[in-house]
Amino acid sequence: MSLPFDGAISEFFKSDAAAQIREAIKKAGKKDIIDDYPYATELDKETYEETLHALQVELVKLQHWVKETGTRVAIVFEGRDAAGKGGTIKRIHENLNPRGCRVVALSKPTETEASQWYFQRYINELPAGGEIVLFDRSWYNRGVVEKVFDFCTTQQREHFFRQVLPFEEMLVDEGIHLIKVWLNVGRAEQLRRFLDREQDPLKQWKLSWIDVEGLKRWDAYSEAIQETLLRSHAKVSPWNVVRSDDKRRARIEVLRLILSGLDYTNKDADVISTPDPQIVGDPGIWHV
Repeated sequence: MSLPFDGAISEFFKSDAAAQIREAIKKAGKKDIIDDYPYATELDKETYEETLHALQVELVKLQHWVKETGTRVAIVFEGRDAAGKGGTIKRIHENLNPRGCRVVALSKPTETEASQWYFQRYINELPAGGEIVLFDRSWYNRGVVEKVFDFCTTQQREHFFRQVLPFEEMLVDEGIHLIKVWLNVGRAEQLRRFLDREQDPLKQWKLSWIDVEGLKRWDAYSEAIQETLLRSHAKVSPWNVVRSDDKRRARIEVLRLILSGLDYTNKDADVISTPDPQIVGDPGIWHV
Protein backbone atom coordinates (compact mmCIF):
# COMPACT_ATOMS: atom_id res chain seq x y z
CA MET A 1 0.00 0.00 0.00
CA SER A 2 1.44 3.37 -1.00
CA LEU A 3 1.99 6.01 1.62
CA PRO A 4 -0.16 9.18 1.50
CA PHE A 5 1.47 12.12 -0.26
CA ASP A 6 4.14 9.75 -1.59
CA GLY A 7 5.75 9.46 1.83
CA ALA A 8 6.02 13.21 2.35
CA ILE A 9 6.16 12.87 6.15
CA SER A 10 9.03 10.40 5.98
CA GLU A 11 10.80 12.60 3.47
CA PHE A 12 10.45 15.61 5.78
CA PHE A 13 11.91 13.54 8.62
CA LYS A 14 14.91 12.51 6.53
CA SER A 15 15.63 15.80 4.78
CA ASP A 16 14.13 18.77 6.61
CA ALA A 17 13.70 17.94 10.29
CA ALA A 18 16.36 19.36 12.61
CA ALA A 19 19.11 16.89 13.44
CA GLN A 20 18.36 16.97 17.17
CA ILE A 21 14.71 16.15 16.52
CA ARG A 22 15.61 13.21 14.28
CA GLU A 23 18.00 11.88 16.89
CA ALA A 24 15.50 12.34 19.71
CA ILE A 25 12.85 10.38 17.81
CA LYS A 26 15.28 7.60 16.88
CA LYS A 27 16.53 7.18 20.45
CA ALA A 28 13.15 7.40 22.20
CA GLY A 29 11.43 4.25 23.39
CA LYS A 30 7.75 3.75 22.60
CA LYS A 31 6.69 4.92 26.05
CA ASP A 32 9.28 7.67 26.40
CA ILE A 33 8.23 11.31 26.23
CA ILE A 34 10.57 13.13 23.89
CA ASP A 35 10.04 16.83 24.48
CA ASP A 36 10.34 18.90 27.66
CA TYR A 37 7.62 17.52 29.94
CA PRO A 38 7.06 17.07 33.69
CA TYR A 39 7.11 13.26 33.33
CA ALA A 40 9.68 11.10 31.55
CA THR A 41 7.35 8.28 30.49
CA GLU A 42 3.65 7.97 29.69
CA LEU A 43 1.11 7.10 32.38
CA ASP A 44 0.94 3.32 32.81
CA LYS A 45 -2.00 1.60 31.13
CA GLU A 46 -3.56 0.15 34.29
CA THR A 47 -3.65 3.48 36.11
CA TYR A 48 -4.90 5.22 32.98
CA GLU A 49 -7.77 2.83 32.33
CA GLU A 50 -8.84 2.74 35.99
CA THR A 51 -8.82 6.54 36.29
CA LEU A 52 -10.48 7.04 32.91
CA HIS A 53 -13.33 4.68 33.80
CA ALA A 54 -14.01 6.47 37.07
CA LEU A 55 -14.04 9.86 35.34
CA GLN A 56 -16.30 8.59 32.56
CA VAL A 57 -18.79 7.49 35.22
CA GLU A 58 -18.72 11.08 36.45
CA LEU A 59 -19.36 12.26 32.88
CA VAL A 60 -22.52 10.13 32.78
CA LYS A 61 -23.65 11.83 36.00
CA LEU A 62 -22.83 15.18 34.45
CA GLN A 63 -24.90 14.47 31.36
CA HIS A 64 -27.88 13.39 33.47
CA TRP A 65 -27.68 16.69 35.35
CA VAL A 66 -27.35 18.66 32.13
CA LYS A 67 -30.48 16.99 30.74
CA GLU A 68 -32.52 17.35 33.93
CA THR A 69 -31.67 21.01 34.44
CA GLY A 70 -31.64 22.12 30.80
CA THR A 71 -28.05 23.28 31.14
CA ARG A 72 -26.11 24.15 27.98
CA VAL A 73 -22.44 23.20 27.72
CA ALA A 74 -20.09 24.11 24.87
CA ILE A 75 -16.53 22.79 24.95
CA VAL A 76 -14.06 24.16 22.40
CA PHE A 77 -11.08 21.99 21.50
CA GLU A 78 -8.14 23.57 19.72
CA GLY A 79 -4.48 22.69 19.41
CA ARG A 80 -1.62 21.84 17.13
CA ASP A 81 -2.15 19.06 14.59
CA ALA A 82 -1.69 15.62 16.20
CA ALA A 83 -2.08 17.11 19.68
CA GLY A 84 -4.81 14.59 20.51
CA LYS A 85 -8.07 16.49 20.05
CA GLY A 86 -9.93 13.63 18.41
CA GLY A 87 -8.83 11.01 20.92
CA THR A 88 -9.71 13.23 23.86
CA ILE A 89 -13.13 14.07 22.43
CA LYS A 90 -13.79 10.36 21.85
CA ARG A 91 -13.12 9.58 25.53
CA ILE A 92 -15.64 12.22 26.53
CA HIS A 93 -18.58 11.22 24.37
CA GLU A 94 -18.10 7.46 23.84
CA ASN A 95 -20.23 6.48 26.88
CA LEU A 96 -22.70 9.37 26.75
CA ASN A 97 -26.15 9.40 25.19
CA PRO A 98 -25.62 10.73 21.64
CA ARG A 99 -29.00 12.47 21.82
CA GLY A 100 -27.57 14.85 24.37
CA CYS A 101 -23.91 15.06 23.37
CA ARG A 102 -22.67 15.74 19.86
CA VAL A 103 -19.40 16.58 18.14
CA VAL A 104 -19.18 19.53 15.75
CA ALA A 105 -16.35 19.44 13.22
CA LEU A 106 -17.16 21.94 10.49
CA SER A 107 -15.49 21.65 7.12
CA LYS A 108 -14.31 24.46 4.86
CA PRO A 109 -17.00 27.17 4.59
CA THR A 110 -19.25 27.01 1.56
CA GLU A 111 -19.42 29.99 -0.76
CA THR A 112 -22.59 31.12 1.02
CA GLU A 113 -21.08 30.67 4.49
CA ALA A 114 -17.97 32.59 3.46
CA SER A 115 -20.19 35.58 2.68
CA GLN A 116 -21.87 35.49 6.11
CA TRP A 117 -20.77 36.93 9.45
CA TYR A 118 -17.77 34.83 10.46
CA PHE A 119 -19.39 33.47 13.66
CA GLN A 120 -22.73 32.71 12.03
CA ARG A 121 -22.25 29.08 11.15
CA TYR A 122 -20.92 28.34 14.64
CA ILE A 123 -23.97 29.95 16.25
CA ASN A 124 -26.13 27.39 14.46
CA GLU A 125 -24.24 24.63 16.30
CA LEU A 126 -24.44 26.00 19.84
CA PRO A 127 -26.07 23.72 22.44
CA ALA A 128 -29.78 23.68 23.13
CA GLY A 129 -31.07 23.14 26.65
CA GLY A 130 -29.89 19.82 28.09
CA GLU A 131 -27.13 19.41 25.52
CA ILE A 132 -23.34 19.15 25.50
CA VAL A 133 -21.58 20.20 22.29
CA LEU A 134 -17.92 19.38 21.65
CA PHE A 135 -16.30 21.60 19.02
CA ASP A 136 -13.47 19.76 17.25
CA ARG A 137 -11.86 23.02 16.13
CA SER A 138 -13.91 26.17 16.18
CA TRP A 139 -14.06 29.85 15.35
CA TYR A 140 -10.39 29.99 16.39
CA ASN A 141 -9.44 28.68 12.94
CA ARG A 142 -9.18 32.32 11.98
CA GLY A 143 -6.66 33.03 14.71
CA VAL A 144 -4.22 30.28 13.76
CA VAL A 145 -4.70 28.04 10.68
CA GLU A 146 -6.16 30.76 8.47
CA LYS A 147 -3.33 33.07 9.47
CA VAL A 148 -0.57 30.52 8.83
CA PHE A 149 -1.91 29.53 5.41
CA ASP A 150 -3.11 32.98 4.33
CA PHE A 151 -6.74 31.86 4.18
CA CYS A 152 -7.79 35.23 5.58
CA THR A 153 -6.53 38.79 5.31
CA THR A 154 -4.85 40.70 8.11
CA GLN A 155 -7.92 42.93 8.29
CA GLN A 156 -10.27 39.93 8.62
CA ARG A 157 -8.15 38.47 11.43
CA GLU A 158 -8.04 41.77 13.31
CA HIS A 159 -11.80 42.03 12.94
CA PHE A 160 -12.05 38.54 14.44
CA PHE A 161 -9.95 39.53 17.45
CA ARG A 162 -12.09 42.61 18.06
CA GLN A 163 -15.22 40.48 18.14
CA VAL A 164 -14.24 37.14 19.67
CA LEU A 165 -14.23 38.10 23.36
CA PRO A 166 -17.49 40.11 23.16
CA PHE A 167 -18.99 37.16 21.26
CA GLU A 168 -17.94 34.71 23.98
CA GLU A 169 -19.08 37.08 26.71
CA MET A 170 -22.54 37.06 25.11
CA LEU A 171 -22.57 33.25 25.12
CA VAL A 172 -21.68 33.13 28.80
CA ASP A 173 -24.16 35.91 29.61
CA GLU A 174 -26.80 33.85 27.81
CA GLY A 175 -26.13 31.04 30.30
CA ILE A 176 -23.98 28.75 28.16
CA HIS A 177 -21.14 27.07 30.03
CA LEU A 178 -18.19 27.72 27.72
CA ILE A 179 -14.97 25.76 28.26
CA LYS A 180 -11.95 26.42 26.00
CA VAL A 181 -9.22 23.79 25.80
CA TRP A 182 -5.94 24.20 23.95
CA LEU A 183 -3.99 20.94 23.54
CA ASN A 184 -0.30 21.51 22.95
CA VAL A 185 2.29 19.01 21.76
CA GLY A 186 6.03 19.36 21.31
CA ARG A 187 7.74 19.46 17.94
CA ALA A 188 9.44 16.07 18.12
CA GLU A 189 6.36 14.32 19.48
CA GLN A 190 4.16 15.84 16.78
CA LEU A 191 6.48 14.55 14.07
CA ARG A 192 6.63 11.10 15.69
CA ARG A 193 2.83 10.93 15.67
CA PHE A 194 2.70 11.97 12.02
CA LEU A 195 5.23 9.26 11.13
CA ASP A 196 3.10 6.69 12.96
CA ARG A 197 0.00 7.83 11.07
CA GLU A 198 1.78 7.63 7.76
CA GLN A 199 2.68 3.99 8.38
CA ASP A 200 -0.69 2.91 9.82
CA PRO A 201 -3.36 2.18 7.18
CA LEU A 202 -6.04 2.68 9.83
CA LYS A 203 -4.83 6.21 10.60
CA GLN A 204 -3.61 7.47 7.26
CA TRP A 205 -6.96 9.17 6.66
CA LYS A 206 -6.06 11.61 9.44
CA LEU A 207 -3.30 13.12 7.33
CA SER A 208 -3.88 16.01 4.96
CA TRP A 209 -1.72 18.32 2.87
CA ILE A 210 -2.06 20.93 5.63
CA ASP A 211 -0.30 18.52 8.01
CA VAL A 212 2.56 18.08 5.57
CA GLU A 213 2.91 21.80 4.91
CA GLY A 214 2.37 22.63 8.58
CA LEU A 215 5.51 20.74 9.54
CA LYS A 216 7.46 23.33 7.60
CA ARG A 217 5.67 26.20 9.31
CA TRP A 218 6.23 25.37 12.98
CA ASP A 219 7.53 28.84 13.80
CA ALA A 220 4.64 30.55 12.01
CA TYR A 221 2.20 28.35 13.94
CA SER A 222 3.97 29.16 17.20
CA GLU A 223 3.70 32.89 16.59
CA ALA A 224 0.02 32.67 15.63
CA ILE A 225 -0.80 30.42 18.60
CA GLN A 226 0.93 32.65 21.12
CA GLU A 227 -0.82 35.74 19.82
CA THR A 228 -4.21 34.02 19.74
CA LEU A 229 -3.93 32.68 23.28
CA LEU A 230 -2.90 36.04 24.67
CA ARG A 231 -5.52 38.06 22.79
CA SER A 232 -8.45 35.74 23.51
CA HIS A 233 -7.77 34.76 27.13
CA ALA A 234 -10.17 36.53 29.49
CA LYS A 235 -11.75 35.99 32.89
CA VAL A 236 -15.16 35.29 31.37
CA SER A 237 -13.78 32.81 28.79
CA PRO A 238 -10.27 31.70 29.79
CA TRP A 239 -8.04 29.32 27.88
CA ASN A 240 -7.10 26.05 29.57
CA VAL A 241 -3.82 24.90 28.04
CA VAL A 242 -3.14 21.17 28.34
CA ARG A 243 0.31 19.78 27.64
CA SER A 244 -0.47 16.64 25.64
CA ASP A 245 2.88 14.99 24.90
CA ASP A 246 1.46 12.12 26.96
CA LYS A 247 -1.98 11.42 25.48
CA ARG A 248 -3.10 9.42 28.49
CA ARG A 249 -2.35 12.15 30.99
CA ALA A 250 -3.85 14.78 28.70
CA ARG A 251 -7.15 12.89 28.39
CA ILE A 252 -7.38 12.36 32.14
CA GLU A 253 -6.62 16.00 32.92
CA VAL A 254 -9.12 17.34 30.34
CA LEU A 255 -11.87 15.22 31.90
CA ARG A 256 -10.90 16.51 35.34
CA LEU A 257 -10.92 20.05 34.04
CA ILE A 258 -14.45 19.73 32.63
CA LEU A 259 -15.89 17.90 35.62
CA SER A 260 -14.31 20.14 38.24
CA GLY A 261 -15.77 23.24 36.60
CA LEU A 262 -19.43 22.19 36.68
CA ASP A 263 -21.51 21.78 39.85
CA TYR A 264 -23.56 18.72 38.92
CA THR A 265 -25.59 16.41 41.17
CA ASN A 266 -23.86 13.54 43.03
CA LYS A 267 -20.43 14.82 42.12
CA ASP A 268 -17.60 12.71 43.59
CA ALA A 269 -14.86 15.19 44.38
CA ASP A 270 -12.49 12.42 45.46
CA VAL A 271 -12.67 10.81 42.02
CA ILE A 272 -12.26 14.06 40.13
CA SER A 273 -9.63 15.68 42.38
CA THR A 274 -8.04 18.71 40.67
CA PRO A 275 -6.22 18.96 37.34
CA ASP A 276 -2.46 18.49 37.53
CA PRO A 277 -1.01 22.04 37.50
CA GLN A 278 2.07 20.73 35.70
CA ILE A 279 -0.14 19.61 32.81
CA VAL A 280 -3.02 22.10 32.85
CA GLY A 281 -2.80 25.87 33.21
CA ASP A 282 -3.44 29.26 31.66
CA PRO A 283 -1.52 30.44 28.56
CA GLY A 284 1.54 30.87 30.75
CA ILE A 285 2.05 27.09 30.68
CA TRP A 286 2.22 27.05 26.91
CA HIS A 287 5.65 26.28 25.47
CA VAL A 288 6.77 26.88 21.91
